[in-house]
Amino acid sequence: MSEQTPADNKNVDDIVDDINVNKDTANDSAANESTPELKKHTFEAEVAQLLHLVTHSLYSNSDIFVRELVSNASDACDKLRFEATNDDSLYEDDGELRIRIAVDEDAKTITFTDNGIGMNEADAIENLGTIAKSGTKAFLNKLSESQKQDGQLIGQFGVGFYSGFIVADTISVESRKAGEPADKGVRWVSDGTGSFTVEPITKETRGTAITLHLKEQYSEGEDSYLDRGKIKQLVNKYSDHISLPIQMRKEVWQEDVKEDENDDAPAGGEMVLTDEWETINKASALWTRTASEIEDEEYIDFYKNITYDMDAPLAWTHNRVEGRVQYTQLLYIPKKAPVDLYTRDQQHGLKLYVKRVFIMDEAEQLLPMYLRFVKGVIDSADLPLNVSRELLQESRDVKSIRDGNARRILTLLASLANSEDSDKQEKFAQFYAEFGDVIKEGVGEDMGNQERIAKLLRYATSTQDSVTTSFEDYKARMKEGQKAIYYLTADNLAAAKNSPQLELFKKKGIEVILMTSRVDEWAMNFLTSFDETPLQNIAKGAVDLGDLQDEAEKAEAEKAQETMKPVVDKLKAALGERAKDVKVSTRLVDSPACLVVGEGELSPQMIQMLKQMGQDVPESKPTLEVNPDHPLIKKLETSEQSDVDFDKLAQVIFDQALLADGGQLDDPAAYLKRVNELLMR
Repeated sequence: MSEQTPADNKNVDDIVDDINVNKDTANDSAANESTPELKKHTFEAEVAQLLHLVTHSLYSNSDIFVRELVSNASDACDKLRFEATNDDSLYEDDGELRIRIAVDEDAKTITFTDNGIGMNEADAIENLGTIAKSGTKAFLNKLSESQKQDGQLIGQFGVGFYSGFIVADTISVESRKAGEPADKGVRWVSDGTGSFTVEPITKETRGTAITLHLKEQYSEGEDSYLDRGKIKQLVNKYSDHISLPIQMRKEVWQEDVKEDENDDAPAGGEMVLTDEWETINKASALWTRTASEIEDEEYIDFYKNITYDMDAPLAWTHNRVEGRVQYTQLLYIPKKAPVDLYTRDQQHGLKLYVKRVFIMDEAEQLLPMYLRFVKGVIDSADLPLNVSRELLQESRDVKSIRDGNARRILTLLASLANSEDSDKQEKFAQFYAEFGDVIKEGVGEDMGNQERIAKLLRYATSTQDSVTTSFEDYKARMKEGQKAIYYLTADNLAAAKNSPQLELFKKKGIEVILMTSRVDEWAMNFLTSFDETPLQNIAKGAVDLGDLQDEAEKAEAEKAQETMKPVVDKLKAALGERAKDVKVSTRLVDSPACLVVGEGELSPQMIQMLKQMGQDVPESKPTLEVNPDHPLIKKLETSEQSDVDFDKLAQVIFDQALLADGGQLDDPAAYLKRVNELLMR
């Protein structure tokens, strides 16, 4: 690890601010002439320190120098295009703007050339001699308010030029400003350590050529950037959708000439460079085109290209958002869930472009966590990036895009769920089978869209096993006089359907939603009502069916409370600390007992899940409810039961209720021993 000076620990933004304050004074004092024409300038101390950060710490991936230099070249062409709207002579009879990349294996150099706006000597000193000033920001500041909209394609790339020093020990720049004489060109050279030189040159063509003299480790072996194929791959990855053509010299196969025409042996050969330049990028972003112009096959091919998914996407949405924040979104819902979908630290997010320039592969800040399965592209007019453009800063704009993406995906899913088209309904069913549990996380994570998410949720019920019932469907089937949406959570459908908690509801013909996902219990802590109808967990609190329970049943329940009081008190004493309370149940029909927790308390399933996750669980004791009409409970009332037998039977009844509710026994061996002893009597 290289030794750092104290200034290396300085915040990059602070250093940039220092530079902007001191640059004029420092440049004047440091400049000196070593020859009548060659001028040597010394970087300010802060500039040299920041340059060290750029080349050693700021960028984690050396490949990005291709992105930055191509982006700056595109910038220069955009500036020329804008300036030429008022003075087309700036094109100098060369109106086809382009970027060219040349590799010289012998000289171990890569050259990026553009025919954009170019620079003169003053520009080179100002724009290349000062970190975090590429000229673009100053250019935009000169525009009047009415012109700024016209210049919106012009980017702001900060220290991007200096990323070249990651791979190069020396960078030379030759440039001439559009509209100025050929002898007003300039050559800028620096090794990136502390100084740079400028000298006048004659340059016949306008624009800029940046030549990187590669370091040894980047000019040979696997890390070599002299491989034309590697450069093409990087252009395709980072800059494929730059609107300008990016060109490299074309390579063709040339066979060796045979000395003997009768020789049947296959001829050898090699790839040779030609003088023809070929475009290596598509120079057109799919998402920038109007949706009506794009065929479904194009959308599908693009999805496969960016995700490496062999399957076509389930659905997609393509939209341009106007307003204070302008951006284009092309979002896809995959057909299958990835294997790491439930790994919370999995890599996820959207591909982020700013003005068609690729910034990062997985911008996770642009999607809420519960939509982590969504793939696609966001292209923004401007976003607050950090100085290396590798991290996205949280801001009001980023939040606006994230919220907009969430609404767009939820709207797409709602259109599938509510469609009359059977194909779209089938697509929603496929989506829910793959991602239904993930979308439920949004109930607790995205309160602003909670109602939208709730409308998408689907469940099995006590009357149908298929996971197709929505809350709206359930409400439409509610019995007259029913004032709540009843639901029950369980480990699986079989456990839910056979739960003792359902017995009264089955007897009354009241449908109950059955929730069998591990995330349901957590999600329902945040969703307390739907469309102004309260949601009630039938395993929590007292069961109050209101108008659905007749007066005779209520009177019988009150009578049972009185007659069973001695047994209830004895059960409390026998169970001790295991139960918070013992009550006579009004919800049981066939089972002897069940466990009930209070409103707001953790259920046995939730406690078990939290323990499996290694979390500390607050102690929560259930209430045991007993069925006064069940033979096993009646047996407890007989005087023939000894205190020992009563205690054993009480423990068995509690353990069986716990098992029926999906809980786990603390001591299974003790339970089996008690059951065996009772069976042998």
